[in-house]
Amino acid sequence: MKKVLLAVLVIIHILFLQSTVQAQLEAGISVGLSTYQGDLAPNSISGSFSQLHFSGGVFGRYNVNNFVAAKLSLNYGKLSAADANSASESQQMRNLSFRSNVFEGALTAEFNILGYQPYNYERTFSPYIFAGVSFFNFKPEAFYDNEWVALQPLGTEGQGLDGNPDQYKLFEIAIPVGIGVKYALNDQWNVGLEVGLRKTFTDYIDDVSGLYGDKAAIAAAYGDVAAALNDRAGEVSNEPVVRTATSQRGNAEKDDSFIISGIFISYNFADNGLVGGRRKSKRKTGCPTF
Repeated sequence: MKKVLLAVLVIIHILFLQSTVQAQLEAGISVGLSTYQGDLAPNSISGSFSQLHFSGGVFGRYNVNNFVAAKLSLNYGKLSAADANSASESQQMRNLSFRSNVFEGALTAEFNILGYQPYNYERTFSPYIFAGVSFFNFKPEAFYDNEWVALQPLGTEGQGLDGNPDQYKLFEIAIPVGIGVKYALNDQWNVGLEVGLRKTFTDYIDDVSGLYGDKAAIAAAYGDVAAALNDRAGEVSNEPVVRTATSQRGNAEKDDSFIISGIFISYNFADNGLVGGRRKSKRKTGCPTF
């Protein structure tokens, strides 16, 4: 994990050092959708529309040259899923659910495949790919007894008890990767579309990961609500469901992930003397110059 983070930061640093007179700053906003993939939704593509939620963000982009840009963004999204929406009968019987707001700060490097230079309509359209690193905060909740209950403090899988892992953290790192397309309306305004997957290093965005754990120990340590949210099969089953401390609750071998996608609009700032002048030229550039 540390090697991945270091490599991303080194690449972005090199891109900044390679800036040219065509460098330019822009700032913008984005709106779109967010969705989740994890133990309660193994395949988000086939999930229900209830898993799609509003997302939004603001960003600043530093265009190093026609082909390379670095972007700093602040994003918001909402994630949710419920076993009740699954096509799997066994998953429906598990009867777990969650929702969580996600706040993210991301630093990414972009590569404009065709080259992009809005000034003087030199290169007004390009698809691009991006990758980087992000830090995000989440807080899973479940609806129980007519109210939303924060799940992490309850240790629903016995986190924090003797012999079990510690309580999971609510601030984590992710690797954002994705694709997009941008178009220059003129030499000041840009619009585009972007889809980005966040590969996380936590399996607890949904508060579901490994085993059910000892329900009696969970109740003694965290209370009856924690024990009730540990196993909710009894709420939908007419027959008793037998669980043990070693019964599988989730898949601990695969971390959760989420997707943020949407449209954006951005404004190109006029030259302020710090990043070089606008270079208006009708000459088409050839191969990428870094």
